[in-house]
Amino acid sequence: MGKQRSILALIFVLVIAAITILVRVPTQLGLDLRGGAQLTLQVLTTEEVPEINARVLEAVQRVVEGRVNALGVSESLVQTTGQDQLIIQLPGVNDPAQAERVLGGTAQLEFRSQRPGTEDQFPIEFQILRTLEAQQAELRASGDEQALQENQAEIERRNQAILELFEPVGLTGSNLNDAFAQPLPAGNNWNIIIRFDAQGGDRFAELTKNLAGTGRSIGIFLDDRIISAPIVGVEFAETGIVGGSASITGNFTTQEASDLAVQLRGGALPVPVEVIENRTVGATLGRDSIQRSIYAGLGGLVLVLIFMVVYYRLPGAIADLALTIYALFTLALFNLLGVTLTLPGIAGFILSIGMAVDANVLIFERTREELRTGKSLYRSVEAGFFRAFSSILDGNVTTIIACAALFWLGSGLVRGFALTLGLGVAVSMFTALTCSRTLMLFVLTIPALRKPEWFCPNLPPTAKAATR
Repeated sequence: MGKQRSILALIFVLVIAAITILVRVPTQLGLDLRGGAQLTLQVLTTEEVPEINARVLEAVQRVVEGRVNALGVSESLVQTTGQDQLIIQLPGVNDPAQAERVLGGTAQLEFRSQRPGTEDQFPIEFQILRTLEAQQAELRASGDEQALQENQAEIERRNQAILELFEPVGLTGSNLNDAFAQPLPAGNNWNIIIRFDAQGGDRFAELTKNLAGTGRSIGIFLDDRIISAPIVGVEFAETGIVGGSASITGNFTTQEASDLAVQLRGGALPVPVEVIENRTVGATLGRDSIQRSIYAGLGGLVLVLIFMVVYYRLPGAIADLALTIYALFTLALFNLLGVTLTLPGIAGFILSIGMAVDANVLIFERTREELRTGKSLYRSVEAGFFRAFSSILDGNVTTIIACAALFWLGSGLVRGFALTLGLGVAVSMFTALTCSRTLMLFVLTIPALRKPEWFCPNLPPTAKAATR
C-alpha cells in the first residue's frame, strides 16, 4: 500500500507540473493553424554552376535560413523538396511580398566614386529621380497602370544614367562583416550601420580620402539603384574615414531598414533563385481549423468517456481519469519540447488517444476474463495488467517504430504527424501501465468500492461468490 501511495503522490506532482507548463508555456501553432506565408523557391543554374547538386542546394538553404532567422519569425521552416527547390513556411507573416523580397533578393551592395566633371549633372539627375519616385507613390494610389509603367520605365532610365556617373572602386557587400538598422536622432527615419572587414575598411578609407572636399559623392548602390549619395567633408582629406564602418541613409522606414540589413547580413546567394509559388494561409482559416478540431476532439473524447463508464463501470471511470491525465501529460510534453501543432499533428494526437483507450480496453477485458474464472478482485486486476502487457507493448512499439521511420524519412507535415503520434503513444504506455494500474489497486483498498459487479457486470453467481 505504501508503494501505491508513493506512486499516487508522484502522479499528483506530475499533474500539477503539467498544468503549470500548460499555463506558462504557450502552445506553438503551425502555419496551417496560425496563418502566414509559404514560398517555394526554384534554385537556378548558371554558367559557373551548371548543375544543382545536394551541396549547392544546402548552401542556398543555409543562406535562406539565415535570412529567415534574421526576420525574427518563430517556428519557421526551411526545407528542400525535390532536387532543386526549397519550401519556406513563415507562420505569422502576413506580408508575403516582404518575405519574397527578403528571401529571394540577392541584395548586391556596391560603393562607387563619382566621376570628376559630373558635379553639375549628378544633382540634377538625382533630383529628377527623387521626383519620379515621389510620383510613383501617387500613381500607385491612383491605380493608373499605364502611367505607373511609364513612370517606372523613366526611373530605370534615370538610375542607369546615374550609375554611369560613378565608377567602381572594388568595395562591395562581400566586404561586409555586419549590418544593422538604427534610428536617426530626429524624425521617424532609420539608417543602416555597416561594418567592413579589414580590406573593406582600407578601401573605404581610400575612397573617402579621394572624395573629401571635392564636392563629389560616394554612390551607394543596391542592385544598381542608388540609395544614398553622401558627401565627404574636407576634414577627412588627409586620412579618409577610418575605422571600417559607415552609415547608409536614404529616408528608410523601420521595415525598409530592417529588410535591407537582413539582406546585407545574410550575404549573397551562391546561385540565383526564383519564387515560383507564394501562398498565403489566412489566420481566419487557421482559427476555423482549430475550432473545428477542438469540437471534433471534444465530441469524440466525451463519447469515448461515456462509453468507457457505461461498458466497463468502475474501471471505465478510472480509465477516464487516466485518459484525462494522459491528455494533460501529452500536451504539456508538446509545449515543453516546443512541438509545433499543425492539423496533421492534432490528428496524430487524437490517434494516440485511441491507442491509450485501446490499452485500457485490453487490460479490462483480461481482468473480466480472470474474474469469470473465479479469481479474487486483486488477483484478477493484477493478472489483467500482466496478460495485457505484452499486447500493449507489441502494439505500441510497432507504432513507435513506424513513427520513427516517418519522422526520419518524411518531411514537413508528415514529420509533425509522426512526432505527435509517437510522443502520444509513449505517454499512453506510461499512463495505462502506471496511472490506470495504481488507481485500480488503490480503489481495491476501499471496502465500499470492492464489489465484483462494478468490475464485471453479469458475473456468474459461482464466480461472484468466489471473488469475495
